[in-house]
Amino acid sequence: MQTTHWIDRAAYPFQPHYFAIEDSRMHYVDEGQGQPIVMVHGTPTWSFLYRHLIKLLAPHYRCIAPDQLGFGLSDKPEHAAYRPADHARRLRALIEHLGLREVTLVVHDFGGPIALAYAIEQPHTIRSLILCNTWMWSLRGEPVAEVAGLLGRGRIGTLVFQRLNFELRVLFKAVWGNRATLSQSLHQHYLKPFPQPRDRQAIQALARELRDSSAWYEELWGRRERIKDIPTLLMWGLKDPIFKARHLARWQALFTHAQTVTFPKAGHFVQEEEHTSLGPLVEQFLAT
Repeated sequence: MQTTHWIDRAAYPFQPHYFAIEDSRMHYVDEGQGQPIVMVHGTPTWSFLYRHLIKLLAPHYRCIAPDQLGFGLSDKPEHAAYRPADHARRLRALIEHLGLREVTLVVHDFGGPIALAYAIEQPHTIRSLILCNTWMWSLRGEPVAEVAGLLGRGRIGTLVFQRLNFELRVLFKAVWGNRATLSQSLHQHYLKPFPQPRDRQAIQALARELRDSSAWYEELWGRRERIKDIPTLLMWGLKDPIFKARHLARWQALFTHAQTVTFPKAGHFVQEEEHTSLGPLVEQFLAT
């Protein structure tokens, strides 16, 4: 079992909960009472990404933030299925296990297609959506996806993503808009869940699947009409080198009831870089 002595309990004071699935345990946060808000992370993050939002909203809402299998405080079984569609299947199982209705989904990065797959299948259970620097369509032809797809394969991928921990040590820092906000202590909270090369298989898999799951992303995008009328808040870091203003524009064209807030100085991780602004904006959106 993974040790957690390295967690700053003032920053992340939440009681652990576990969901048994596929002979493994998914860790999740479940704080507060009321309308459920499910917060879904991408790579290489975990529920720690949403700690500020959970502490702000838990007095009035039920905040649920799972760690995908292979990430955070969840188990990291070798040879598990770590494609986005597999994470989506497990997320749906958790939501149904908890019996959630009238759900607000908060998504980021890979959390977009993973969670929106559930929204497309069960739109009647979704009250609203909050999207941060994410996507749900094929990225084939885009340089980031093509390079990641190639680097994530075979022995090269094992060397780059597992042994060298390139994503967390290099790429993670490169996508911040203002790197001064990334302290050493904060960075450690994203490094520590993956202490050994074998713990980083899910990171390598998602790097590869940025391109290789293109058919699945396109299948989701082809059914986007099922979610277009759900009230949506788009919050976007404009200095993100991965998901840019043109990706935001694609979401804006889809939703009929969307509010947009952009952060000109923020990069990919708006939950970290703009947490003091982001929380009140989410509160206001949920209240209206």
